[in-house]
Amino acid sequence: MRPLAALLAILAGSAVALASGLIMTWIVILFLPANEARFAPEHAALVRAVLVFTAFAAVACWSFYGEQRARSWRLAAHGAMLAMFAVAVWLYWPK
Repeated sequence: MRPLAALLAILAGSAVALASGLIMTWIVILFLPANEARFAPEHAALVRAVLVFTAFAAVACWSFYGEQRARSWRLAAHGAMLAMFAVAVWLYWPK
């Protein structure tokens, strides 16, 4: 495995773990109707995080696959992954 592929594997694995954790949190909150008023303020932020990090995980996996198979479109995938990373950092960097 080339060094860039190893870095992309770490990034993709971390993004998938984060996205799946957020999705599971969202599912658990859906099944807690008794505490819906308590979690209502957090719902919009959680849905936004699920969307952002699921898209980031998908693009990171696409970039990793392109690098592993040496596809001609891998540079576009790397650029898309960097753009999604920049979006995630921009949205969640402490103000």
